[in-house]
Formats: sequence, structure tokens, C-alpha cells
Amino acid sequence: MTDYRYLIVGGGMTAAAAADGIREVDRDGSIGAVTSESHPPYDRPPLSKGLWKGKALETIWRKTDLPGLTIHQGRRIERIDLKAKQASDDRGAVYRFEKLLFATGGTPRRLPFGGEEVIYFRTLDDYRRLRGLAERGRKFAVVGGGFIGSEVAAALALNGREVALIMPGETIGGRLFPADLGRFLNDYYREKGVEVLPGESAAALESRSGRFVLRTRRSGAAEGREIEVDGVVAGIGIEPQVALARAAGLKVEDGIRVDRSLRTDSPDVFAAGDAAEFFNPALGKWLRVEHEDNANTMGKLAGRAMAGEEVSYDHLPFFYSDLFDLGYEAVGEIDARLATFSDWKQPFREGVMYYLRDQRVRGVLLWNVWGKVDDARRLISEPGPFRPEDLRGRITG
Repeated sequence: MTDYRYLIVGGGMTAAAAADGIREVDRDGSIGAVTSESHPPYDRPPLSKGLWKGKALETIWRKTDLPGLTIHQGRRIERIDLKAKQASDDRGAVYRFEKLLFATGGTPRRLPFGGEEVIYFRTLDDYRRLRGLAERGRKFAVVGGGFIGSEVAAALALNGREVALIMPGETIGGRLFPADLGRFLNDYYREKGVEVLPGESAAALESRSGRFVLRTRRSGAAEGREIEVDGVVAGIGIEPQVALARAAGLKVEDGIRVDRSLRTDSPDVFAAGDAAEFFNPALGKWLRVEHEDNANTMGKLAGRAMAGEEVSYDHLPFFYSDLFDLGYEAVGEIDARLATFSDWKQPFREGVMYYLRDQRVRGVLLWNVWGKVDDARRLISEPGPFRPEDLRGRITG
């Protein structure tokens, strides 16, 4: 049995940020982190962005040489007893704690076929596997036109590979972007050599002569198509890892519910990152955010709270993406179902999109516009009312 003052369940970006936060307040308390990955903590965004553009692999590692920090790799916590304040892993090891953090992240949603032949792109091992296939193969299928799918398709095409992008929606990023921007992206990806297949879903996968054949299905069509490829990548979202917290008796809704101090409904237990659900005052709603800014900011604040500091997580996280030579930063509710107003400096190349509900700005998409995230946050916090014409030039000037 191992004793820690602070035990972190998870070993990703949130866990690394939490360890930093703890050390900023408590220089001596022992910290243990238990992760199922075989690697120490690393930055996840470069796996689908910078590493495909020449960024060195060694730049992704997080600083974890903190005094008193022990990372138990390749282990999975299977049971937590909050009354006894101890956790047990899959090898039978037991960890006692004074304070506990759930930084459990999420698990990729999987297709109902294909097994381990499909790469569910999320980890460093997934990146290494796809990079190895890309060095030997020439054509790949990417299933899903959302955040990960659009990035991986662009990364493979930038590295000279043929790509078929299969997505059930009609446009790339269809859940996020206005329809006209989505249609532009479809054409833009095609110009970059990507075969964009909207309105199609992956239906089956088989091996054939050393390659893979992916069969697709299109709604209303008698037959789908067959695509012969050297590898299949799926980016169809994640499910937050909340089963352990639920089994321990904690309140779970869309994620593990936390208050402004990032505590769960058990006073010595905290949660942060992809698996945590928090109330954001600017939007006046509960959120669960699966992006880097939230992992880093929420993780560090959770660590400081565990170490005894009074904190209030009022932060509105942002996220970003790179799509060939385009890129964006986004804040708040980026939801294509909302009313939108586009303020273009150059149509589809540079501008700001505002997402509105009840004459309030609920989200801001900064399309090839940089350094304006704080301006967007301030605008979202304002009560309005706003008409679309009130927003022209508001951020772009």
C-alpha cells in the first residue's frame, strides 16, 4: 500500500497541470498519478497538428520532474473507496490518499466493426501507428468530419497521402460552422486533394490482399461504395470516463459535476478536464469541454484547490485548429444551430463569426484572426441586446 497526500487518477495534460498547481501551493506533499498509458504526460494537440508539419516529437513532453511526484504508468484504477480514502488498480496495488483528483479524460467512440484495425486517433501510440502506416501506404480513409477528422485528413494530405474523408453530415465541421463556411471547406479540401464524401457513413471493413476495403452507406441509396485503403482512422467523438466516479457514488450528469472550487460532492475529491462538468457564469450553463485550454487551466486550478487555496473556476475555455493553411480560435458555444452573423474581411479566409441566442453573443469563431480570444470572452459576458449590425467590426476593427 502506497500513501500519497494527493492522488491523481489519470496521466494526461490535466494531470500534469494539476501536479504543477499543487506544487505552486504545497512544496512538500507527496503526489501520485496513475495512468493506463505507457508514457509520461504529453501535449495532445501536436499529434494531429504540429508533428505532421515537422515539429520534433521530443517537444510534446510535459515537465514532470517535480519533487515528490510519482507517476505509475501502464496501470488502471479500478475501484475507489471514498470512506477509506484508498484506490485499487488492475494489478492489485492500493493507494491511500488525503485528496483525490479525477483527471480521467475520455474514451473514443468506436465503430461497430473493424476492431483494432481502425485507429481511433487520440494517443501518442495512435500517432506513431498512423505515422508508420503513412510511411508505407499511399491512401487512407478518415471517418468523421469533425474536429479530429478534419485535422487528420489535412495532416495526411499535407504529407502527400491520398485521403477519403467520409462524414454523415453535408459539410466539414457541420456541427460547428455556418453552412456557407462548411461548403467552402468541402471545396477547399478537394482543392488540396482530399476526396470529400458528405452524407456517407462507414458500414463495414474487411481485409483484402494486404489492404483494407471500407464499405460506405449513403442514406436513400441502394448501394454504397467500396474504398480500398492502407489504413482507416476514425474521429467520431469521445465519451467521458465517468464510470469510476459514478461507482464511487459521486454525482455525474454529462460529466463529473464540480462546483466553482472544482470539488465534487465529496469535499476531498476534485475533478477536472474532459470528464468534468462545471457551471460557467458567462454563458449561464453547465459545460464539459474537451480541449487543451480547459485541461491546462482547470487542471492547474484544481491542483491549487487540492492544496488548500480558495479558487473559483470562472474561466471560459477556448479551442483552436489548423486546417492546411487556415486556422481558427473559438470561444463559447460554437453551434451551427444558433443564429450566426459573419463579419468577413476576406470571405472564408479572414473574419469573425458570431453565434447568437436571444440577442446575446454566445460564441465567437475567429477565422484566421489571432490574438482576440480575450475580446471574444468579454463580448460573450456582455448582456446585449445585440443586432447583427452592432457586431460588424466589433472585434476585427
